[in-house]
Amino acid sequence: MAHRRYRATRLLAAGVLAAMPALPAGAEPAPPSYPAPEELPMDWQDRRDFEFASRGFIANRADRQIRDETGRVVFDMDEGAFLDGPDPATIHPSLLRQARVLRKSGLFEVVDGVYQVRGFDITNVTFIRGDTGWVVIDPALTPATAKAAYELVSEHLGRRPVKAVVYTHSHTDHFGGVAGVISQADVDADKVDVIAPAGFLDEVLKEFLINGAATGRRTEYAGIGIDRGPTGTVSSGLGDSAARGPWSLIAPTVEIGKAAEELVVDGVRLVFQLTPGTEAPAEMNVYLPQIRVLDMAENANATMHNVLSPRGVVVRDAKFWADELTRSIRLFGEKSDAVIVSHGWPRFGQAEVVDYLSKHRDAYKFLHDQTVRMMNEGLLPDEIANRIELPNSLAREWYNRGYYGSLSFNARAVYQRYLGWYQSNPVDLQPLEPADESRRYVEAMGGRDRSFALARNAAAAGEDRWAAELLNRLVMADSRDRASRELLAGVYTRMALEQENGIWRAQYLSAARELREGIGQRRLASLDRLPVLEKLSTATLFEMLAVRLDPAKAGQGSAEIDFVIPERSERIRVTVRHQVLTYDTDPTGEAGDATVTLSRPQLVALIVSQALDPAAQVSGSRRSVSDFAGWFTPPSGRFPIVWRPDEAAAR
Repeated sequence: MAHRRYRATRLLAAGVLAAMPALPAGAEPAPPSYPAPEELPMDWQDRRDFEFASRGFIANRADRQIRDETGRVVFDMDEGAFLDGPDPATIHPSLLRQARVLRKSGLFEVVDGVYQVRGFDITNVTFIRGDTGWVVIDPALTPATAKAAYELVSEHLGRRPVKAVVYTHSHTDHFGGVAGVISQADVDADKVDVIAPAGFLDEVLKEFLINGAATGRRTEYAGIGIDRGPTGTVSSGLGDSAARGPWSLIAPTVEIGKAAEELVVDGVRLVFQLTPGTEAPAEMNVYLPQIRVLDMAENANATMHNVLSPRGVVVRDAKFWADELTRSIRLFGEKSDAVIVSHGWPRFGQAEVVDYLSKHRDAYKFLHDQTVRMMNEGLLPDEIANRIELPNSLAREWYNRGYYGSLSFNARAVYQRYLGWYQSNPVDLQPLEPADESRRYVEAMGGRDRSFALARNAAAAGEDRWAAELLNRLVMADSRDRASRELLAGVYTRMALEQENGIWRAQYLSAARELREGIGQRRLASLDRLPVLEKLSTATLFEMLAVRLDPAKAGQGSAEIDFVIPERSERIRVTVRHQVLTYDTDPTGEAGDATVTLSRPQLVALIVSQALDPAAQVSGSRRSVSDFAGWFTPPSGRFPIVWRPDEAAAR
């Protein structure tokens, strides 16, 4: 769709772009521009979202800052105060509207007996009144924000114990605050049930163990460390913003394993619809038949969601997602007077519920079907991404806009799910490494100075994508080229300000910051401090260790060692040969090199520090155990994203 573009004023150019680090003469990018609002398909007079987000307001915290037990601020509601004033010229008008609706925070009554605390974290905390206490659904990301939500509920609705916690799915922002509303001691004493979909714990662990370092680093590009403001991050597009701080985990005591299952907890009937493989590998919706309220977890939202998260996950199934929304409509559509979600705001009225779920479903089905149609016509992922467009009847709905996920990104994900990364063009069979390829491109374009001039001219003309492509080649070819890095950062900054998508805005701003400041010193949480540690099986620990085996350290070494953990009655044989670690949880005979008898904490210490506790008992070759411990390299999580290390650029 062609739109008139509204160029920002000279004041904007003087303000935003001048605030960037100095660029080479003539290299300043043009100011950002936006489509004219009236040429977008949405109805700007439709105020339903504002009304729905405000309905049932009871109260908010007097203190706008939420602090953890150490006094550190984990969430500051006033960070979004810039949204309350005049429209900033540096925020896409559609994203600005979304951020303003999401900014409505506090305690809300959805219907009598169902309450939500919204705007204390990226996730809503839902409280359902039972006979004697509360059933809490999705206790936010951090204990501090969940505790603040519980305190607000107690202050205005009366102090009642939490009788059950429901995790709708396996993403951290839906369980990480659990220690703020219940304790492990209460669970152990059978005072509280913790309910989750089948496979929940396994999926939580997978998030951290195998590819956790890579996804953790990429997650920083969601805007972590970038200030909120007119030229910073605005909103995730899904929720207001995420709290900062450590999370917690209490293992489920009840797993929902059937496609449709019902429980009664403290007098509250809960009907569960399992939806594994939609927005999360382990997920479920919750229906409350006594009060005709449907909780769609994160399967329906106030935005199009991700079929593939930018942080990196297994590609989700857009068709199955749409099919499960159809099943939700069939099971609960005629029985629901309100629909609530884990992010965003409720919708009210049976007809509104069905219309919302149906059109949201149709957006995902259109995404899937039209991507596959074009794929089968021979179009490539980037071609599909540039051509696919929702029909106006779907694109006009605010909840189908790409504030968090996006149609073009998701189309490439659908292609990836069916056909993978290879496009059947043999040029991709043996590609050069990015730094080498970029260096050759720069040479082919006439050298560094001519390539830079082409990029500078493209930036000045507002040809952002082409300027970014050229500058990316220059930076990949030589990460020490400060002028190219500065100009690329400027281009990315302008591209950020033009985005309707909150996550894309954060991605571009994060890239610009990395180009200017480097990758920083943020570190991954140590294994021995992760809340999931005590939930890991010993076999899983060794599976994680296997992907840390460093061939350069192991060389031609080999080892066969039994690890015996008496308190768990476990014996696991670990073998390293051919620079590969394997393990056997039911070995026979004796290990070839050594047997190590140790406690579970001593095993964790061995994995974390690559050193064996002297108190551990070793029979056989202690040298073999020492050598074994030195063959592993923990991931640092500190790698560049928008350039390659100097050694790669120098090849």
